[in-house]
Amino acid sequence: MTMDLDADTVDLYARFVALREALSEEIIGQSALVHRLLVALLADGHLLVEGAPGLAKTMAVRALAARLDAEFARVQFTPDLLPADLTGTEIWRPQDGRFEFQAGPIFHSLLLADEINRAPAKVQSALLEAMGERQVTVGRQTYRLPELFLVMATQNPIEQEGTFPLPEAQLDRFLMHVRVGYPQADAESRILQLVRARARAQLDDAAAPVERLPLALLFEARRAVLDLHMAPAVERYLIELVLASRDAGRYDTALADRIAWGASPRGSIALERCARANAWLAGRDFVTPDDVRVMAPDVLRHRVLPSYEATAEGWDGDRLVEALIDRVPLP
Repeated sequence: MTMDLDADTVDLYARFVALREALSEEIIGQSALVHRLLVALLADGHLLVEGAPGLAKTMAVRALAARLDAEFARVQFTPDLLPADLTGTEIWRPQDGRFEFQAGPIFHSLLLADEINRAPAKVQSALLEAMGERQVTVGRQTYRLPELFLVMATQNPIEQEGTFPLPEAQLDRFLMHVRVGYPQADAESRILQLVRARARAQLDDAAAPVERLPLALLFEARRAVLDLHMAPAVERYLIELVLASRDAGRYDTALADRIAWGASPRGSIALERCARANAWLAGRDFVTPDDVRVMAPDVLRHRVLPSYEATAEGWDGDRLVEALIDRVPLP
């Protein structure tokens, strides 16, 4: 812990450390996912999680929702889903002679969009306004979403039949695109032990109560993250990393030919917010270049698009971002 801050801020940090430890005890073997969930929460952004079935993607956001004083909703995206199933619709009330808006699940503070790539483009686009503008328009009326609004979407990279790939415009709305892998052998053993313990607790009806984090503390933590010191040299390094995705020829001509499209200023904003959140969760009151480098793959992998030639050669967003990090010099 290297924070040189007042006692209230230190206590606030301790609450988030306890939250991270509680989530890690429940989501075993996915420490990176737990960390990214907290980063997204502190950076006020949305999360796209990609991984094979059974890797605790859904359980992770459920566990987070259970520990926040906020409403949670889960929507299973399917090919027959309609936009109104997400946003809500106006219902005619004949006894009153008027239409009444029935809010959909998108009006919850935490929304799990399960297998988002299984829904058609009309449903996916219904998320765009909500994720970007924090509001929903139905008919002629616009409705504000809750002050805390976080979408965690999941997608399965294995089955592509019957799916609708997310367009780049919607991908860019996600603060991070996180990929999760299989746990190690020791973690899998602990998972089996945890599942057995849960089964016994359900049979005994002895589930322990869960302490919820008040939203006021979350918003206070977000302000603390924004107050972290970022040196001009670190900010310049962050900007150079994003600019290199648009003009990699300054560092490597061959790499420039492999990038069809670079990150927009939204990518710079997302990387800065995530680097700050990463530094705060590490117990520091300043941001380092390593914070930028650690968060860059998750922030930029869906914003840096390979060219056709690069795709044919096996390049993807991950490999391009890794190459950019290697070539842009540290401050």
